[in-house]
Amino acid sequence: MSYTAAVITISDKGSRGERVDTSGPALVKMLEEDGYEVVYTNIIPDEREQIKSELIKCADELKAGLVLTTGGTGFSPRDVTPEATLEVIERETRGIPELMRAESCKITDKGCLSRAAAGIRGRSLIINLPGSEKAAKENFAAVIHPVKHGLEMLFSEGSANCGG
Repeated sequence: MSYTAAVITISDKGSRGERVDTSGPALVKMLEEDGYEVVYTNIIPDEREQIKSELIKCADELKAGLVLTTGGTGFSPRDVTPEATLEVIERETRGIPELMRAESCKITDKGCLSRAAAGIRGRSLIINLPGSEKAAKENFAAVIHPVKHGLEMLFSEGSANCGG
C-alpha cells in the first residue's frame, strides 16, 4: 500500500531565507524512494503555535499518513518541536524516538541529546527528526521499515498482521 507524507522543516534561519534547507529535501527523497507520495512541504520558524498549526493541518486537513518534522529537537531555548508535537498528538509512540536515539548513539554519543517525540493524531503518524541533514537521514533510516508496518496497522480496519 502507498501512503502520503508531509515534511515540515522547523528553522528560524531557514524560514527567513538565511539558511538553505537540505534536511527537508533529503527526507522527501527518502520518502519518495520508499514509495510515499509527498503531498506537502513547508519551512516554518521555531514558533510553538505555528508548529502545532502545521501538524494539525497535515493530519486533519491533508490526511497525510506520515508527517515528518526536521529541526527544533535540541537544547536551544527556541527548540520547541517536541513540546508542540506532544500537545497535538493523541497517542504517543515512544519506541520510534527510542530506536532513533539508540541508533544515533552508535554514530555519536551526542545522539542521546535528541528530544524528538513521535505520536499518532487520528490516522497520521508524526515523527520529529533532527535538523541536520545527516542526522535526519540517519534517524529516519533507523525507523523507516517499522514505520511502514505501523502505518499498515494504523490504516487497517481490524488488527494488522504482526507476524514476521
